Amino acid sequence: MLRQYELVERVLTYDPDADEALLNRAYVYTVQKHGSQKRASGDPYFSHPIEVAGLMTDLQLDQQTIITALLHDTVEDTLVTIEDIEAHFGSDVARLVDGVTKLSKIEAMPENERAAENLRKFLLAMSEDIRVLLVKLADRLHNMRTLHFIKKPEKRQRIARETMDIYAPLAERVGMYEYMREMQALAFKELEPEAYATITKRLEQLRGRDGGQVDAIALKIKQALAEAGLKVEVTGREKHPYSIWQKMSERHVSFEQVTDIMAFRVITESEADCYAALGVLHTTWQFLPGKFKDYISTPKTNGYRSLHTSLMYENSMRVEVQIRTREMHRTNEFGLAAHWAYKQHDKADGQVGWLRDLIEIVDASHDAEELLEHTRLAVYQDRIFAFTPKGALFQLPKGATAVDFAFAVHTDLGIDCVGAKINGRHMPLRTQLANGDVVEIIKGANAEPQLSWLGFVVTGKARAAIRRSVRMKERDEVAEIGAKLFDEIATRVPARIGKKAIRAAVERLGMDEPEDLMFAIGAAKLTDREVMEALVPGCTSEFEEDEDWHQRERQISIRGLTAGVGFELAQCCHPVPGDRIVGLRRKGETVLVHAIDCLELADGVDADWLDLNWGSRSHGAVGRLAVTLYDRPGTLAEMAGIFAQNKTNVTSLVQTQLDHPFTTYEIDAEVQDLAHLTRILSALRASDAVAQADRI
Repeated sequence: MLRQYELVERVLTYDPDADEALLNRAYVYTVQKHGSQKRASGDPYFSHPIEVAGLMTDLQLDQQTIITALLHDTVEDTLVTIEDIEAHFGSDVARLVDGVTKLSKIEAMPENERAAENLRKFLLAMSEDIRVLLVKLADRLHNMRTLHFIKKPEKRQRIARETMDIYAPLAERVGMYEYMREMQALAFKELEPEAYATITKRLEQLRGRDGGQVDAIALKIKQALAEAGLKVEVTGREKHPYSIWQKMSERHVSFEQVTDIMAFRVITESEADCYAALGVLHTTWQFLPGKFKDYISTPKTNGYRSLHTSLMYENSMRVEVQIRTREMHRTNEFGLAAHWAYKQHDKADGQVGWLRDLIEIVDASHDAEELLEHTRLAVYQDRIFAFTPKGALFQLPKGATAVDFAFAVHTDLGIDCVGAKINGRHMPLRTQLANGDVVEIIKGANAEPQLSWLGFVVTGKARAAIRRSVRMKERDEVAEIGAKLFDEIATRVPARIGKKAIRAAVERLGMDEPEDLMFAIGAAKLTDREVMEALVPGCTSEFEEDEDWHQRERQISIRGLTAGVGFELAQCCHPVPGDRIVGLRRKGETVLVHAIDCLELADGVDADWLDLNWGSRSHGAVGRLAVTLYDRPGTLAEMAGIFAQNKTNVTSLVQTQLDHPFTTYEIDAEVQDLAHLTRILSALRASDAVAQADRI
């Protein structure tokens, strides 16, 4: 554990103007407030925030960040309040401590919700001040270093999984590769202990068998570059166990089949020397086509810059080489934190431009799982580079399409997108982009995102925006149906219903807007009686509760037919009481009753047409629906529950299409009348389990 004077001296070495007295006061404050508290290791609790502050000094961060690291657990674990922090250390430190504290107050939540909420608060806090993330990442790294002291295996597993899913990817996105690699290694050791032990043992055996081969190859590379007049430093290492495990999993190969286990780093004096070194290596050893990447001319989103290549060394051994300057190396290892200068925001703004997309995903995500899905897509994938016709560069995940590109440029452009030109040629929107493509998005006046786009887009931003747009469209449709049903309900109320009565009903039902009421009616979240009572309290007291319609025998009568003439309801359109209907009569056949808009009526030119109406006592028929569900566990049960809640008997259910991530069913359901069928459709469209629902 760092002593008080050691911590202060570290800060003063890179920031001579730091407030020494304030740093001393913060150190003493955290020791006093945590007092006799202990960690799982048995060490004093205050050793943890002091070590986190030490990690911040390694990154040469400003004194507010160091003090925040010292105090980051005081509000959560002691009687200290944010107001106390502000009084002693100022509003800036208080705001930062509050940002870090908010990320830690959700341990009691279910696992997925907890992880999603962590991420949500991270992103919102980071959008205000990236230093919140830097402290939290250091906090998590130190906790991972002491993870083995926690006795409960399930808790260790939870912390390791959360680290692998959220904290390590976020460290990578701000370019803190050193943090990312150590977090991944420690989490991998906990999550896959057998794999970790096996790979570590194999690496030790390889090390013993090769007799310093890594050092020998590094020396050969340095000699080749020195002969060309280049002054460089060359280091070599075996790849980390988790990195090797990833390659084994992705390629479905054994340890022996992973050929590029060795990696070498060449540090040059200048950017020009990087390219000169690359030329020397490619002429000395054969390079592997497709393995060269130039992140100097086109840096990664997080600011990472380096040349990557793979060489075929002696005895067909493949080795990976990274070439960079000393300045690039420091930035690459510690990313945004490596040259953080808080008073000069322009240095950091370019590093965190990707945050805007993640914040938009937070706003658009409907639930915890959706948020995690989108953000994992945003932080994990390899990148490709595409250009607008004016030359603006956009980085996208590998596999991104023209639609992903449109949403990356601007959400409104994605929403208005109807077509795309890729390198001057009209191409389908689902076309996957390649490195260097020039993409022109074609807009439409009345365009809107299509549900089918979810089948091929890969970016979290695009998926979130499409789902939000589809949900809003479905909500508008449900509300429109609700408004029609409301007009019918209003006729049964013993009073004239105007805007004032509607506003009062909305207030009684605890809603905000009349549109909320129409949506609730359309989605069958309110009964007719509840709506009537909200409009005119007490008006339903004299009504007797109707017996359930489905307990009565189905009765259908048709006006317009001669008594005794047989009829059938057409199976092509499945008319129900309330539909406008016509009859087709052919000689020797029963009359077929069709809905007026049935497409099969076009085949009835050789039949007699009868103008028909439903009898006054008609109720009960079979309606046919096509329902598309999201292909995930529980959606079929949720749909069945909607039919049950609406007192509907399903007589037939057939799966007609499976197109991941969607499954379509054709359903026959006994309904009372058109209004009943409309309610069922509204409830289905309002469900998160249902992508689309239509009558057929």
